[in-house]
Amino acid sequence: MSDVGEGGRTVLRGARWVGDGRSPGGPADVAVAGGRIVALGSVAAEHGDAVVDCDGDLVTPGLVNTHHHFYQWLTRGWAVDETLFGWLSTLYPVWARLSPEDVEAAAAVALAELALSGCTTAADHHYLVPGGDDSVFDAIVAAARRIGLRLHVARGSMDLGRSRGGLPPDGVVEERDAILASTQRVVERHHDGDRVAVTVAPCSPFSVTTGLMTESADLARRLGVRLHTHLAETLDEERDSLARFGLRPLQLLDDLGWVADDVWFAHGIWFDDAEVARLGAAGAGVAHCPSSNCRLGSGTARVRDLVAAGAPVGLGVDGVASNEIGTLMVEMRQAVYLARQRELDPRALGVADALRLATEGGARCLGRDDVGRLEVGLAADLVVWPGDDIGDVLDPLAGLVLGPERRARHVLVGGEPVVRDGALVGADRRELHRELTRRARRLWPDGP
Repeated sequence: MSDVGEGGRTVLRGARWVGDGRSPGGPADVAVAGGRIVALGSVAAEHGDAVVDCDGDLVTPGLVNTHHHFYQWLTRGWAVDETLFGWLSTLYPVWARLSPEDVEAAAAVALAELALSGCTTAADHHYLVPGGDDSVFDAIVAAARRIGLRLHVARGSMDLGRSRGGLPPDGVVEERDAILASTQRVVERHHDGDRVAVTVAPCSPFSVTTGLMTESADLARRLGVRLHTHLAETLDEERDSLARFGLRPLQLLDDLGWVADDVWFAHGIWFDDAEVARLGAAGAGVAHCPSSNCRLGSGTARVRDLVAAGAPVGLGVDGVASNEIGTLMVEMRQAVYLARQRELDPRALGVADALRLATEGGARCLGRDDVGRLEVGLAADLVVWPGDDIGDVLDPLAGLVLGPERRARHVLVGGEPVVRDGALVGADRRELHRELTRRARRLWPDGP
């Protein structure tokens, strides 16, 4: 794949299908210049164009991952038969041992695997900050710049330890004032709203105080950034909320000012009809994480109902300690199958719907209107998928979403190549994994 041509344009020529998440079409071209899409359809050649031959390939918008925990690449295969609360209780002490260098190594692998599987924007929720060392967020940002993806990094936090009725051990929580001060520093250091967006993100209602939830919302709105947290993931969480507050989780957060269009929630499984309607009316988003929810036996989000109500819904990998694959591609297929099983209806979620969740829906969750669609004027975040093994598939979109997991041929972020001919541009995948393995084995109960 060539970089930008002498004339300032790159043209993806002759793709079999250009996806807007709605319908397949015939061969078409995409022209990119200045980091933006400048033409779609039949694009006339201009002198100096860099032309990429995409004959038979598929082109889609870059995928948008709305919820991840990059650091969990260090702890795959732990507590594989536990529910969420048991799984967390097992892993909190392990995660407390991670250094910023460990997290950077994990983030580099997480971002590399996402890029190779067609993701161009990724949201990372990092809520363990041992000793309050917020240089860990510098490490995550450095990894994103190395790999080349857009990053929405959530400065997560926990201030409700076990001794005060929370789930996490006291040793992994922070003091509220220190959290708020650190969060502001991280925003000031890194937030540009384009390549890096910082989000204010207390971890969950069972690991933070209501005071932190309220003050975090105030801080985010004062700084003009978005809010994110886990919510309604399990029935255990619902029972905990009812026991402590006499309120269901969404009502608790609604009372704290958290149900609004600058917020998206991770998981969002256990909502009733009224709560689905409330989310839709408020424009609050939901990150649907189907594989992780299956792994932990948490339940299945009401995706069709949420979308019908008007709530933005995107897809999330979640951490690979609860989803050992770590790519967004498989989440499209999983979302289709789970929706159809939940509704007992093959029309509950179509393949075009799944791609829309993974692109435009995810962008809406993150508050972005510049990515997630193939449209002139939007950012040139594009994926070229190899089409040579689905030439016999009637609907190429079905082949992409329902077929075997595949690697991207080329990935552009803002018109810049991040993956070229199936390989990372900015890093060596094998070396990233070697470093990760060295660090991960140090955490094993019996050592490396």
